[in-house]
Amino acid sequence: MSITKKSILLIFLVLFVDQALKIYIKLHFALGDHVNVFGSWFQIFFIENNGMAFGMELIGKLFLTLFRIIAVGALAYYIHNLIKKQAKAGYILTISLVLAGAAGNIIDSLFYGLIFDDSYGHVASFLPDGGGGYASLFYGKVVDMLYFPLIHNAAGETIFFSPVFNIADSAISVAVGIILLFYRKELNNSLESKKDNDVQPTE
Repeated sequence: MSITKKSILLIFLVLFVDQALKIYIKLHFALGDHVNVFGSWFQIFFIENNGMAFGMELIGKLFLTLFRIIAVGALAYYIHNLIKKQAKAGYILTISLVLAGAAGNIIDSLFYGLIFDDSYGHVASFLPDGGGGYASLFYGKVVDMLYFPLIHNAAGETIFFSPVFNIADSAISVAVGIILLFYRKELNNSLESKKDNDVQPTE
């Protein structure tokens, strides 16, 4: 199988798992519902957020969604160039993992507000009667559900690991970790190559 096909397969696999879990959670959990998976240290805990990975909210929702779309386009172009230059297959697949994670959260932001009603105090409906969901295009909320409250203080509050996240967030975090551990040279080389291409010759 070619690296192009492997990259596409990885992206669609991550997107499928990410969206399947999010849709299941949206259709079976109300906001704040949670269940223990392995004791209390791994829980499915349903929350929604407007922001970036792990629930951070730093910039406006519309700007964030548009930024994600542009970032996915840039990553797709970057992967295309890596394949043309016959970069290492592992590095190409790692960048594909970043693209898949970014695209997974874009889908929530673009469409979830249109196709679901809200989850406050009840389980959401898919394509609710009466037409229209809880938000307009670009303003859907990202569904998070993976929670690992490993360490608590004396008051019982989680001090590690408090963020609730999803498969898309995980894909991005794992990919960044792999790049830092194994592909820093490839990343630096690609950045240096771009910098050289940006330099205009002088006469």
